[in-house]
Amino acid sequence: MPRTRFNRILLKLSGEALMGEGQFGIDPGTTSRLAGEIKQAVEAGHVLCLVVGGGNIFRGLAGAAQGFDRASADYMGMLATVMNALAMQNALEKIGVQTRVLSAIPMATISEPYIRRRAIRHMEKGRVVIFAAGTGNPYFTTDTAAALRAAEMGCDALFKGTSVDGVYDADPKKVEGAKRYDSVSFQQVLTDDLKVMDASAVALCRDNDIPIVVFNIREQGNLARVLSGEGTATIVSNKE
Repeated sequence: MPRTRFNRILLKLSGEALMGEGQFGIDPGTTSRLAGEIKQAVEAGHVLCLVVGGGNIFRGLAGAAQGFDRASADYMGMLATVMNALAMQNALEKIGVQTRVLSAIPMATISEPYIRRRAIRHMEKGRVVIFAAGTGNPYFTTDTAAALRAAEMGCDALFKGTSVDGVYDADPKKVEGAKRYDSVSFQQVLTDDLKVMDASAVALCRDNDIPIVVFNIREQGNLARVLSGEGTATIVSNKE
């Protein structure tokens, strides 16, 4: 049975999604493929905004574990997300998709500052808005930034593109026979610690009734299939 078709969405991509088959950095071929899928979604009538992580370049928690001051490490991670946002902007504009990067940390030379009303206006004009630099504050993940921006932009759903095809009761890469959910409640995700997103992001989506759609972004064409209500994915919502 087809799922609900969401129109206005925030797409959350991990930094690792931009690496392709590499172990670090940004793969131009992968960013071009993702840009093509986003363009297809826009042409299908969806209104999109994006949040991209920075783990392919620098991860704040990992830096803190290696001796960096946590706040400084998080700011470094935020700068990594700006690099990824500019890479996605470049890939999108090469194929004719109007794009704006709005950064929570002001960087007037390369991006616009994040202003909620400005972001909404860009989306009303059909532009893809890429939110960079997380929330602009340390100790918050890009998952939380994605949930926050989804709420601020009035999105119908938050789509999280990962390397697996949904939410499982255990890590399917480590546990043979792990069970995949077609749908699961926010409460179960939090109670069972299912690792969909960090707890603050899940709670924010729960409180604002924004479903989280978890799907495999590495599978070519999957974004379009899931957006159309088909394809393999897990929907996390307030429904039991």
